[in-house]
Amino acid sequence: MTKIYIPLDMAAVAMGADRLAAAVAKEAAARGQQVEIVRNGSRGMLWLEPLIEVETPAGRVGYGPAKVKDVASLFDAGFLTGGAHALSIGVVEEHPWMKRQNRFTFVRCGVIDPLSVADYEAHDGFKGLKRAFEIGSAAIVDEVAKSGLRGRGGAGFPTGIKWKTVADCAPGQKYVVVNADEGDSGTFADRMIMEGDPLSLIEGMTICGYAIGASKGYVYLRSEYPVVAKVFQAAIEKARDAGGLGQNIKGSGFDFDVELRIGAGAYVCGEETSLLESLEGKRGIVRAKPPLPAHVGLFGKPTVVNNVLSMATVPMILEKGAKHYADLGVGRSRGTMPLQIAGNVKFGGLFETDFGIPLGTIVNDIAGGTRTGRPVKAVQVGGPLGAYVPVSLFDLPFDYEAFAAKDSLIGHGGLVVFDDTIDMLWMARFGMEFCAIESCGKCTPCRIGSTRGVETIDKIRNGQDVEKNIELLKDLCHTMKFGSLCALGGFAPYPVESALRHFPEDFRKSALEAAE
Repeated sequence: MTKIYIPLDMAAVAMGADRLAAAVAKEAAARGQQVEIVRNGSRGMLWLEPLIEVETPAGRVGYGPAKVKDVASLFDAGFLTGGAHALSIGVVEEHPWMKRQNRFTFVRCGVIDPLSVADYEAHDGFKGLKRAFEIGSAAIVDEVAKSGLRGRGGAGFPTGIKWKTVADCAPGQKYVVVNADEGDSGTFADRMIMEGDPLSLIEGMTICGYAIGASKGYVYLRSEYPVVAKVFQAAIEKARDAGGLGQNIKGSGFDFDVELRIGAGAYVCGEETSLLESLEGKRGIVRAKPPLPAHVGLFGKPTVVNNVLSMATVPMILEKGAKHYADLGVGRSRGTMPLQIAGNVKFGGLFETDFGIPLGTIVNDIAGGTRTGRPVKAVQVGGPLGAYVPVSLFDLPFDYEAFAAKDSLIGHGGLVVFDDTIDMLWMARFGMEFCAIESCGKCTPCRIGSTRGVETIDKIRNGQDVEKNIELLKDLCHTMKFGSLCALGGFAPYPVESALRHFPEDFRKSALEAAE
């Protein structure tokens, strides 16, 4: 029986993958062909979705982007045996987009059936957990620390330090919390892992629980991800049935379980303390620190709060060893980063590679430049609160310290590309308006500063005391950056300041147009 892989990934579903799967099944039945349709995750080549893959002796051959109207011609061309067709991309692993990557966290994503424990184990799943049980809690924490793994949620905090802090707390109730509130524009890596390889996240949480002495884990998922919620809940149940969650996991004597919780759509709940408030059933507003969540977290207990990518990477680190991971990357940015390439690009999607790749290579080579064919003007890196990076800085290596040195952020690894038709004053306004709408309201610099920021930018746009209001806007950004309680208000100035610094003409141009 021939295996056909059609993604259940939200991006593919949005492009008609569900209808395509039904059409393929119907056509196969009509032709008397015995096929098994596997709903896998996405390979990350989003411009090719829905991508059909067929298992052949030569490897998995891909066809995309496929539509329902293409199904009959695919069967006519003998695609079940890898036959030639206009939509064929050849063996998927040999595609240039795939061959250039170093897939570590995403090694199984798009390859396996995400809801098959047997398939997961056949692709080295649970090997990290097995080793974790063999080496013990203290050695696990040490291994994670030596790997150099840092948080992939935006802050880039060393994961091993966070785990050790919680592990060193007095024995008692502790929690593992995963932040899956992936609210940044242009980011989708958490979603892809939870749809395409959810058991890796569950395995990572279990390893963390064993390392710190926690018996319960929570995944806080954004409400805008209904497919993720369905897939991940099913994965939890599959893991329980297979002895990978619950009591006496894999015969180790260790008990650990995971619960999925759905947020209510607040961007600020991507901040760890707001997330914890929401998990406790309260309004999602920022907590003052200290105390840190590692000491007083969920329900007042010591808590590890990690991003999806950080936690899903842990099993591979335990399986392959800390040195294997630490040998990747540059400087203090160790390992790989799943780049999420979006915006005005020819080839958008997820591309995992070692830290240190130049920004220009990502935009011009991997992403293929702009889809419109016009020159690139700027790239916003790190979500809606990230800085706008101009072409003049395209030699910047993609790592935490290099970006910080240019007053920029890597954040969650999202890149949104703009061509030369974009108005950077409007984009600066969007950053301030976004903060004003999403602010939890607890601290004055964020709550009031963002609103005043929008007002000030509108005055500049209308040609009102332009130079005076630009200076006022800079002062306001400084106050927000260093006076806000959390990163929402603290990072909101990044898009504004970078637009002012690199594209000053857009601020004066709008004023001149208003004067005319």
